[in-house]
Amino acid sequence: MSNELISKKDLLDLAGISYGQLYRWKRKNLIPEEWFVRKSTFTGQETFFPKDKVLERIDKIQSMKETLSLDELAERFSPSVKTETKITKDELLQRNIVSKAVLDLYLNENGNIEQFRFDELLEVFILDKLLTSGDISLDEGKMLLQVLKEARGSLSKSKYELLFIRKLGVTSCLLLSGAESIMVDQRSKVTVRLSVTSCVEELKTNL
Repeated sequence: MSNELISKKDLLDLAGISYGQLYRWKRKNLIPEEWFVRKSTFTGQETFFPKDKVLERIDKIQSMKETLSLDELAERFSPSVKTETKITKDELLQRNIVSKAVLDLYLNENGNIEQFRFDELLEVFILDKLLTSGDISLDEGKMLLQVLKEARGSLSKSKYELLFIRKLGVTSCLLLSGAESIMVDQRSKVTVRLSVTSCVEELKTNL
């Protein structure tokens, strides 16, 4: 996602929502406090938002609010998860959360797992997302699992971004926390930049 900002006025016009709706969603934590960015302009202080993130979130809210209450939506969008969340590998396949090929790869790297905890679910979900999209290779997938394993227990509790950087044919995989912009040298290319927090939200929706 880009770092482009959108003003509050333009956001209300573009999304077709009212001032009251926007701040009601803020109070319910459907739109994070940190997305409300105060900046000085020639007319004084104005509020801006990360354009892509807030438009995607509003689209999700509007598509789900007919079937879920605001409190239920807040739980879906919350980065925190219920520690007792578990699901069997058969259920993972039956619900089409991940593909069998990716699940087999994950189990080959981590040993047989009968019931997946949420952190394990998140790992295989991210692996499936990047492999099935063609964004990473199998070898890069194994590298990804090593990085995710090192962060197990904190992935769903902090706001991480996952990056793959390629330089002269060599790929590196990184987890970053709190980075707004990434600078690399001219011979390096960021091939993947993925919000782990967005993956947590998506996975919780699928569960």
